[in-house]
Amino acid sequence: MPQASSARRKLAAPTVAMLPRVGDSLSFLYLDIVRIHQDDTGVCAQVTTEQRGTELVYLPTAALSCVLLGPGTSITARALTTLARHGTTVVITGSGGVRAYAGMTPDSLSTTWLHHQARAWADDTQRLAVATRMYEHRFGHGTVPPGTTLAQLRGLEGQRVKALYKLLAQQHRIGRFKRAYDPDAWDTQDPVNLALSSANTCLYGIVHATLLAMGCSPALGFVHSGNQQAFVYDIADLYKAELTLPLAFSLHSSTQPEAEARRRFRDGLRLFKLMPRVVTDVQRLLQPDLDIDEPDPEEQLVDLWDPVSGVLPGGTNYAGDAP
Repeated sequence: MPQASSARRKLAAPTVAMLPRVGDSLSFLYLDIVRIHQDDTGVCAQVTTEQRGTELVYLPTAALSCVLLGPGTSITARALTTLARHGTTVVITGSGGVRAYAGMTPDSLSTTWLHHQARAWADDTQRLAVATRMYEHRFGHGTVPPGTTLAQLRGLEGQRVKALYKLLAQQHRIGRFKRAYDPDAWDTQDPVNLALSSANTCLYGIVHATLLAMGCSPALGFVHSGNQQAFVYDIADLYKAELTLPLAFSLHSSTQPEAEARRRFRDGLRLFKLMPRVVTDVQRLLQPDLDIDEPDPEEQLVDLWDPVSGVLPGGTNYAGDAP
């Protein structure tokens, strides 16, 4: 039995080829109301139902990029260790994965996109270029004139959002609408504002979970700044006009706009289609000329920094370069 157990552990150990790229094979698994533990075969979820009793469902840890753990989930240290060894990001979320509370990123997670993000963020010219691409993503490609300043971009965005508010208000016949977010007077706000705040929070959670799975920093924003979720707000803004604003205005007569917005957002969003879309958009914003379909070299998991060539392959003895 010890030899068989050892063989199973070796068989389950991840190889370089097994580690999935987020951009290539983005795979998310959402779990709630289960107990996750490790046995001799692998990581499994213990599911209990009235109809079928207790069942064990084994998780394909090597093929997963991210596991979202919802309410009612418990996980053992051994299971977390296996997920980390296989390069799987673990995110603690709210119901349906619509909020991200914490995340665990494995050592094997590539820092490629974190490097792209940090370099662009630290250079004012590149940072403005990324911010411009973000606005063009919302306005339409080619709609931002060359040389437009960030202040002018903010003005264009303000005009666009104001026009969208007016259009949606006319469609739902609710008169003039003004966006208001006041935590100190929460209960006095109108249903549209309450629903919009609730739906936006759900959107922030999904974007946050995706950025963690990519290895990006949620804090390094290009339009927003000074907050641990600055980049989350940047990316979430790309989708509000399409996802959260129409939903919020449709709940203008709801008696429970917050709860209903969360339920409708969760049920109608099709979570696992938005996440790959967010990944692709982030990649194109940070590196528009990069071929995101080109696979990474399998052997090159860790690089060495060089001020001349940029990077050098790791795992190589450079004793001959010493003076």
